[in-house]
Order: sequence, then structure tokens, then C-alpha cells
Amino acid sequence: MSTAAATSDQPAVVGKLSTLDRFLPVWIGVAMVAGLLLGRLIPGLDDVVSAVEIDGISLPIAIGLLIMMYPVLAKVRYDRLDTVTGDRKLLIGSLALNWVLGPALMFALAWLMLPDLPEYRTGLIIVGLARCIAMVIIWNDLACGDREAAAVLVAINSVFQVFMFAILGWFYLSVLPGWLGLEQTTIDTSPWQIAKSVLIFLGIPLLAGFLTRRYGEKAKGRRWYEEKFLPRIGPWALYGLLFTIVILFALQGDQITSKPWDVVRIALPLLVYFAVMWGGGYALGAVMGLGYERTTTLAFTAAGNNFELAIAVAIATYGVTSGQALAGVVGPLIEVPVLVALVYVSLALRKRFTPTPA
Repeated sequence: MSTAAATSDQPAVVGKLSTLDRFLPVWIGVAMVAGLLLGRLIPGLDDVVSAVEIDGISLPIAIGLLIMMYPVLAKVRYDRLDTVTGDRKLLIGSLALNWVLGPALMFALAWLMLPDLPEYRTGLIIVGLARCIAMVIIWNDLACGDREAAAVLVAINSVFQVFMFAILGWFYLSVLPGWLGLEQTTIDTSPWQIAKSVLIFLGIPLLAGFLTRRYGEKAKGRRWYEEKFLPRIGPWALYGLLFTIVILFALQGDQITSKPWDVVRIALPLLVYFAVMWGGGYALGAVMGLGYERTTTLAFTAAGNNFELAIAVAIATYGVTSGQALAGVVGPLIEVPVLVALVYVSLALRKRFTPTPA
């Protein structure tokens, strides 16, 4: 395809988005600013919002996450999942990116760019261990990735997270630094703590999505379900996302706005991390010939992180006002706008980058 032709196709791709989707960066920017302002201007708001928690996460944030994930998981064609589980290249590539490259890359960036800030460094390493199980589903869907593949990869990440998070935390915070003659630290979390987070924030919307499709199609038929029901619930995913962002930034607005230079220091390795992981996912998908949809899914599931889990672990281990917790909070401040931008990059590449499936 010629450059001119590809360029002319790009507006058409973006033009197919709804008004809500097309201006998503604007809405997210407004939500982030609104959250920061609410946190700064309303005394005691964080205490009120944090008064009720689910598995260490504020109830409003928990509700926002569940609302955000349900519509996308209700769209998944669960009868097609076997075609994903049979794609060994996709599964092996995802495991390598998420559980080998991701934690190692964040460890290296944290030590290279924050050698004098041990609390923030530890917080970033914890972020690198928490593989994404929530917002990545939204980014993948907006970028027209493979919805079924995303569901499978998120489920696999969830299982690995339960068994590997504490082990990798011990390795990257204590064992590997000891081998390299660096400062050592520890992490206090259990597989059950992580399992609860996975069961609540992935298990509930996944079960709801599966049952909705199964009984919705059985009662009304697939055509009604696809053409009538899904368009009605679809926007709620983004409503949940925006609500979650407002609450998250309202809770941590004071820490973010009171330490701007610290936020910048934490943001730099995160920016490099997202760029390398997302770009590495695209490069690997191209080499393996996965095609646009699965390459996009591979890239976004590799780049996203489970900041909810990272923040919860940091707070439980080091305290709510710790530098480790602040590093986790800065994560979504950087991830959200960066991955939104990468959604648009993916849509622009959709016509140019079309690997031939193997």
C-alpha cells in the first residue's frame, strides 16, 4: 500500500469511532484534572472515599473497575476461545513479554534511573511485577484488537499473578540485588491476597459477561444480543473508566501535586517502559506473523500493568504515605494518557501494518 493511500485511510478508521471514543483523550484529561482538583479542594474527601474498601481497594474504585470491565467481557465470543488457546505462538510470546521481559526491564530501568531514590525504585519494581488484568481490556477493545485473545491472555496473567507475584518480588527485590551487590529489600504479600484481587476484579465481571452472553443469546438470539444489547451497554465501559480515574486521582491528588519533581522522576522510567513493552509486543507479533488484531492484543497486554494490585501491595507493606505507594499512584497518571495515545497509533497502523498470518 502506498503512503498516500495509507494516510487517506487513517481518518476513515478514526472516523468510525463514536464521539465518546474519538474524544477519549479529552475526557480522560478532564477526569484526571477533576480528580486532582477534588482531592485538593475538598478536605477529607480521601477519608470518605476510602472509608469502605474491598480487598484493600476503595469501594468506589472497585465499583468503577467492575463497571468498566463488564461490557467488554460481555462482548467476548466465548465459543471462539479455543482458537486462541491453540495459538502457541501468541501464548508463548505473551508469557515471555509479561513474565520475563516486563519485570526484568522495570528492574533495570528503576535501578538505572532512580539509583538515589530507593522507595520509588522499589515501588516501580512492584509495578513491573503486577501484570494488567483490568484497563488493558479497554485499550485493546478501542484499538480493535482480538477481544477473545485479550480475554485468554488476561486470564493467563491472572493465574500467573497468583503464583508468581510474591516469588518474583522476592527475586527482584532481594535475591537479584544481592547477587549484583545492590541494596536489598523485601515484599510482604501472599498468594491468597493476590488471588482475592483477581477473583474480585476479573472473576466477577468475567462470570457476569459469560452468563450475559450465554443466556442473552439463548433468550433473544445472537443477532439481538450483538445489534441491540451490546450497543446499549458498551458506553458503560468508558463511563466506568472515567469514574475510576476521577476517584483514583482524587484519592492521591495531594501526593501528586505536592511532589511534582518526584512525579517527574518516577514518570521517566515508566515512559521508557511503556514504549519498549508496547513496541516490543508489536515487533514480536510482526516477526511471528500474528496479524493486526492479535499483534495489537499482544502489545497492549504486555504494556499494561495492574496498578490497583501494585498500589494495594505497596500500601499494605510500606504504608499509605510511603514513596513505594506514590510510585504506584504515579503509574496510572502516566499509563492512561500514554496507552490512550498508543490506541490511536494502533488505529493509524491498522492499514499500514498488516502482518500476514502464519
